[in-house]
Formats: sequence, C-alpha cells, structure tokens
Amino acid sequence: MMRHLIFILLTSLALQAAAQSENESPERSFRYMFYNVENLFDTEDDTEKNDQEFLPNEGKFWNKYRYKDKLFKIYQVITAVGGWKSPEIIGLCEIENRKVLEDLISRTPLYNAGYKIIHFESPDSRGIDVGLLYRESAFEPLIQAKIPVRFPGNQRSTRDILYVKGVVYSVDTIHVYVNHWPSRWGGQLETEEKRMRAASVLRKHVDSVFYADKNPNILISGDLNDYPDNKSLTENLRAKTENYDKARNELLYNLSYYLQFSKKQGSHKYHGEWGVLDQLIVSGNFLNKSQTLQTSLNHASVFMEDFLYEDDEKYTGKIPNRTYIGYRHHGGFSDHLPVYIDFFKNEKLAD
Repeated sequence: MMRHLIFILLTSLALQAAAQSENESPERSFRYMFYNVENLFDTEDDTEKNDQEFLPNEGKFWNKYRYKDKLFKIYQVITAVGGWKSPEIIGLCEIENRKVLEDLISRTPLYNAGYKIIHFESPDSRGIDVGLLYRESAFEPLIQAKIPVRFPGNQRSTRDILYVKGVVYSVDTIHVYVNHWPSRWGGQLETEEKRMRAASVLRKHVDSVFYADKNPNILISGDLNDYPDNKSLTENLRAKTENYDKARNELLYNLSYYLQFSKKQGSHKYHGEWGVLDQLIVSGNFLNKSQTLQTSLNHASVFMEDFLYEDDEKYTGKIPNRTYIGYRHHGGFSDHLPVYIDFFKNEKLAD
C-alpha cells in the first residue's frame, strides 16, 4: 500500500513539473499515445446497452473496488508512457462511455495534467466506444466528429471512427483518427469483410482531407484487429509499407509494419505469436524533413515495460498482464500494450 502511495505522489509531482515546464517552453515536440484499455466499464447498468457482463452482482462481478483499481492502473500506464511529460494527446478504445473518461482524469492524479475529453456514443451493442484525451495547454481542437461504419442488412453495428482536427502548440494543424475495427471473433477470414469495410470508410474520409488540405498532417491510430500486412490495411486503406525515406505527401505510411516486421515488436499476443494490432499510420507529410512537424520510423514504438507483462503459462515467454482471464478477475492492466509516437518541430520553418 505504501509503495502504491509513493508511486502516486511521485507521478503526481512529475505531472505538475511537466505542466510548469510546458508553460515556460510551450513549443516543444509532442507525444501521441494509443491504448486499448481492455473493457473500461463503470459499475452502473445502462438499459440501452448490453453491459450485464460488467455489473457488481452478475457476469464478471465488476465492482467499485475493481473499477477504481482499473482507473489507477490506466493512469499508471499513461504516466509511464509519458515519462516526465504526460502525452499531449491520447487515443483510447474499449471504454464504455464519457463517464469513465471523466473518472480517469478526475479521480486519479491525472487531474494535474489538465486533460480534456472528446467522445461520442457509438452504436456498439455492448457500449464499447473510442475516445480522445488531450492536454488543453498543448492541443486546440477545431473540428470533432464521428464517422459511422455501417454494414448491409441486419448485421450488428460497430464502433464509430473518431475524427479530430486541431492545432498542436500553435505550430501546425493535424488530423487525428481513433479506430476500433470489428474483432476477429468467429474467425479471421469470416470477419475480414467487416474490417475491409471499416478501412474503406476511413479511406473515403482521408481522401476528403487530402482533397481539401494541401499536404495535410494525418495520424491514424487504433486497434484495427488486423495486422499491418492484411488486406484491409494494404488494399482498402492503401497504407504503404516501404519507401519511408522517400515518402510522398499524398500517401499514407504504416509505421506499425516496420515495428512488427523489422523491429519485431508486438502490442498483442495470440496463440503464442506477437503482432501489432494497435497501429500508427501517418501521411507522408509527417515524414518529410522540409515540413513544420516531423516524425520518423524510429520515433514510433510499442511500449514494452516489464510491469505490463506476466509469464505466459500456455506458451513461452511473456504475455500482457490482463484485467480478466475469462471470467476470473486477474487484476492486471490490459490484454494489449500501448503504442506511441513522437513528433518534432522544425524550428527554422516554425519561426
């Protein structure tokens, strides 16, 4: 208990120091983080959603103590990813509603970081949404919208895609997409068409940004439930997996392909195999050294700190330390690891 309180005190002080430092030097590089938090539900029954699995007296017996512990674990991860500067922008998925985001930034030491929320309710039957946290001192939203992903017939609806256009540190405008595409439940091939549909919907919106904006800064993130070399990414979304050093401003580039197949990193483990389901994709403009905001292959990563793992009892090596294993409360963090990417300001062009 004492170690937990010390951790909270130290990280709270770190967040305060970061906020003070930003006030002194606001025009700095920024970090974007994406995290599938594994079913962040509140403990209240939403009669319009199928959330019975996460109630105190049934399903997984999700109670206030477990909920509070989950909030603090997500806060710990966010703080660890940020180091001495908490991430300026955070995309999250597997959140039930706006309330859980409000609790995350008000009932943990994250209240020192000055985060604001962007969230829309999605039509997912379980109540699973995506959301965005941003530090008000770093990011000014200009446009926020949800992009529906619909399927023909009476197929069950999936999560909307969250789109936010805004300005980072008054330096440049960015377009951020937060995704959580349909799962592979029922088989990868059997469900592939749904993810290809989500990719096509996203691509259509991205094309509209390319058409309206000259050399836009586009950042696509999310748990896509496909790997970087799957058809939904390479054919429908048309995210490039090569020639990063010769990037063209009008194309998309999947940095997660490099993470998985060159750096051998993974954000999720399935049947003993690691892969990057939680992806980071950018427009070529971000890879162009003549632009105001820049990034590179080496500035994207899966966050792979030891405290997020446990021993893989079924296969070899390690596995993410999960909140639940089936219906048994395990008390871990998530079944996914976070991913993050750093962007830097070209001082000469920004002045």
